[in-house]
Amino acid sequence: MREGPRFVAVIDIGKTNAKVVLHDLGERHDVDVRSMPNVVRQDGPYPHFDTDALFDFILDGLAAFASAHPIDAISITTHGAAITLVGETDLALPVLDYEAELTNAEDYEDVRPPFNETFSPPMANGLNVGWQLYWLQHHFPGEFAEVRYILTYPQYWAYRLTGEAACEATSLGCHTDLWAPERRDFSSLVDRMGWRDRFAPLRRPFDVIGRLKPEWAERIGVGERSIPVFCGLHDSNASLLPHLQSQRAPFAVVSTGTWVVSFSIGGHAASLDASRNMLAYVDAFGRPVPSTLFMGGREFDLLTGRVPAEPSEAAIGRTVDGGVMVLPAIARGTGPFPNAEGGWSVSETDLSSEERTAAASLYVALMTSESLQLIGADGPVVVEGPFARNALFLRALGLLVGRPIFAPTHGTGTSAGAALLALGPGDPQTGGPSEAAVPAAPIPGLAAYAARWREHVRERRSGR
Repeated sequence: MREGPRFVAVIDIGKTNAKVVLHDLGERHDVDVRSMPNVVRQDGPYPHFDTDALFDFILDGLAAFASAHPIDAISITTHGAAITLVGETDLALPVLDYEAELTNAEDYEDVRPPFNETFSPPMANGLNVGWQLYWLQHHFPGEFAEVRYILTYPQYWAYRLTGEAACEATSLGCHTDLWAPERRDFSSLVDRMGWRDRFAPLRRPFDVIGRLKPEWAERIGVGERSIPVFCGLHDSNASLLPHLQSQRAPFAVVSTGTWVVSFSIGGHAASLDASRNMLAYVDAFGRPVPSTLFMGGREFDLLTGRVPAEPSEAAIGRTVDGGVMVLPAIARGTGPFPNAEGGWSVSETDLSSEERTAAASLYVALMTSESLQLIGADGPVVVEGPFARNALFLRALGLLVGRPIFAPTHGTGTSAGAALLALGPGDPQTGGPSEAAVPAAPIPGLAAYAARWREHVRERRSGR
């Protein structure tokens, strides 16, 4: 291993859950994990995240880690579509939940930059951070006028830990309308609205933002030790980073959680279509990456009632042979078929838990396959996150795309990717996946099932 820190505490704020993770860079595995639900508060001026509760949780987790291991560094990763407005001391306004319904959509369309500048598709509610800022400025002009810094979300937590303000491109390039990836600069929207001077200085994910404040060092029990805090990055890009540093293109990465985000690295040229939730994310090195996303984790939870049951081969067979399928979109406005009328092809009340889970797993696999095809993905597919443990999803995805599927369980994921920032950008490697591919066991009837699914989707998209 390269010289440098070994035990990195990672703050990982997801949309559904928040975690603090102690990652061992020497052994490339998580030593300890603490988790809490990321509850959206409904009081106050609008639905928002409870940042004070999250910060107390972060400090308590760091204290627990420090009692057992030396913390050599702190790194940060968060979900996208969040922005923070900081005044003289702390937040000038609460951090808006991106699922809140916003108004002024027509007015915002008048100032939204063109897709060929930002590669940021129009999305529902507050999923475009530019719309959030526009809405906040128009509804809370007094508070907005007092804003000292606009901070991207990972860097807000760095600011609370160190007092140093920064912004960073993986979060700015996360369907925000705020970033022009090809210019590597803020978009025309930022200048049109007069926001440029409010944004904190741009830093790289690998930069040390500052050192843990003495008051927090004392609270977590590390005394006068100087702990560096790294800038951090967007969570899907954290999942992507280990593979950018270890694999030879072409390949694809599917980062799963609340969202299923697909990245194509060195694949076929593809024209990005904003109407199908195609976009360009920005990787940790500042480069645009063809991508697409849908709310696959949220949809899977809804379809299974959050209590999935491992389907037997018999249940898979009944699901496929009986044409039991889920049609998009369950989370309307997202994914490659955002305006299709989604739902079950049969009465769900007659299905067993195993059949529901089988159909939901096949649905996410079909949606992921469509997504990968849209962005021109080629080569092996690496699946990160919760769906890397869904055997039917992995098996079906491999059969649908006809390429090897890898589901690494060691040294990858959001926490591992964020921890790698502490080693610096390094030199990209030219190897391949270090683990064996997922066995491509056949699923009898899958090809015909997939063809029927696509036909149903075409009918629903055309309104027939």
